[in-house]
Amino acid sequence: MYPIHREARISSSQRTIAIIAVVVLVAGAIFAFAIGGSGSNGSGSNGSNGNGSAGTSESNDDDRSGPVPVASASAPADVIVDHTSAQTAALGVSQGMFESAPVVIVSADDSWEAASYGAALGVPVLLADAPVDDAEVADDAEAAESPDAESATEPTTDTEPTTDTEPATDTEPATDTDPATDETTAAEQAPVVTVSQELLDELGRLGTQVVLVNGVPAEVIDEIATYELHEAAPALAEELGIDLTFAAEPADLQTGLDGLGTTVYAEEPTSSVEIDGDFAAAERTDAIAVTDGAYLTAVGTAVAGGADVKMSRIDPRASSDTVAALDGRENVVAVFSEENPDLTWQLATAATGTELPGGGQLVFEGKRYVALYGSPHTTTLGVLGEQGTEATIARAEEHAAPYRDFTDAQVLPALEIIVTVASGAPGDDGNYSNEWAIDGFVPLIEAAQEAGQYVVLDFQPGRSDFLSQVKMYEELLEYPHLGVALDPEWRLGPDEVPLTRIGHVEIAEVNEVVTYLADFTRERNLPQKMLILHQFQVQMLRDIDQLDQSRSELAILVHVDGQGSQSAKQGTWTTLQNNSPHIEHWGWKNFYDEDIPMLDPAGTYQVEPLPDFVSYQ
Repeated sequence: MYPIHREARISSSQRTIAIIAVVVLVAGAIFAFAIGGSGSNGSGSNGSNGNGSAGTSESNDDDRSGPVPVASASAPADVIVDHTSAQTAALGVSQGMFESAPVVIVSADDSWEAASYGAALGVPVLLADAPVDDAEVADDAEAAESPDAESATEPTTDTEPTTDTEPATDTEPATDTDPATDETTAAEQAPVVTVSQELLDELGRLGTQVVLVNGVPAEVIDEIATYELHEAAPALAEELGIDLTFAAEPADLQTGLDGLGTTVYAEEPTSSVEIDGDFAAAERTDAIAVTDGAYLTAVGTAVAGGADVKMSRIDPRASSDTVAALDGRENVVAVFSEENPDLTWQLATAATGTELPGGGQLVFEGKRYVALYGSPHTTTLGVLGEQGTEATIARAEEHAAPYRDFTDAQVLPALEIIVTVASGAPGDDGNYSNEWAIDGFVPLIEAAQEAGQYVVLDFQPGRSDFLSQVKMYEELLEYPHLGVALDPEWRLGPDEVPLTRIGHVEIAEVNEVVTYLADFTRERNLPQKMLILHQFQVQMLRDIDQLDQSRSELAILVHVDGQGSQSAKQGTWTTLQNNSPHIEHWGWKNFYDEDIPMLDPAGTYQVEPLPDFVSYQ
């Protein structure tokens, strides 16, 4: 038996008040009986079972027309539970999924046993507070409440030695050999198990009549009937028509999660105890739980409520399997041990079921890209425009295919399409940038989508700004397989013209695009979008250390556009990376005409760090 940690003792004055209160209550009860006559039931029962329950529903058992479900779950809105502890996670799932639970399991441990019993029976599993192993907790509490606590701490004088320092005589054995004392000491040193007020409040909300305890002393559950889980669960399962299958703890997490609801991970009991009450099978709902598997009882409670379980990364967009499992599901329970402030909208995005080329909804999750660069409206800007739509799609695949021999990642074909191009003439709007019509790009974008290829829209704004031009093509940004590239080489000042100097952009302007594009993506529940920043001189991206990389709606990549000899290109590559050590993803460009020589796929994938994006111009 575990000792119970009590935080207060009853004083003599409190006892007097309590006695007076009891006398008043008894007198009131006699009076009520006298005026109630034969209309009362005469039993004094409040409908509780076993020890009685302050947290049970107000109606008496006699008022029920039949067996009561052991628990009733309702279809939840998305439930994201507190990640800070197993206790808060289990409590959060119970609060989010269950309307009532006349039967609840309370466990001392976040164990497979408790989780699997709950999942099989269809009842919530709540966790007691973590046991306190230090017996000094109880000692300190008693010392603090003792009226002699202050004097007890005063040091003794030399003339008044304490009696516990006197040696024991042969005829008087030392008291520490007393068996009763040994038993008391062992009890004091045992773990102290308590339950939180939040747990007790949840039992009250659920109308709990019976608690099945697992490693928890019955005394900590006041006024509710308690039974040992392993003794009472088999009889309850039989009453509910559930066949329990027992097994040893699972060898791995996935196997264990797969068995929740059908297998109890515990030794099969040799005897069983029936509980008081008339119960029916649990009423479950339709839901799905995504989890990293860290909090077992929380997941077991979700299964008890009717949820399917899917193992997931903390970002559910990361896996094609998770996205497929969440596709179209409305009632999602998320149980993770890590914090993710973006989880709500990430779940909503995953539930669309829309996937990027290569699967999942993250740009660089196990993926690399090889792209053709240019415009479908001209052959002069790169290889992308040297053929028609179908041939461009085929050529992109031909460029990507050889790279697959040199990496374990998926290598996906991509198209980087110039949609606004810097011009030597001011044009009607005077911004020295020509903006091609949206309709002219749709056939190529949709052909790429059908072929499983990624698309990036490239912007050369001239005297305009990047955000204004990106917004002009908002209609195209609705495509889930489409991202954005900003080319600061062609971002000019108010008095500058193209080809007279290399342009640049202040990072504040880039961050405006980051905010706009991230908000656009989140509001429409789109998969993550790639944002490419072109660079071959440090000055092109001013204050890059202040680049906003906090938005998980975007995957940002710096694309190094150096050309010429391989030694010169490598020098540019190294310089830019040394200037931006905080950038995770990098791109490399191979020029057909300007590189001396141009690297083949094997040579390109010898560049370190390995480029995430390779383009051909």
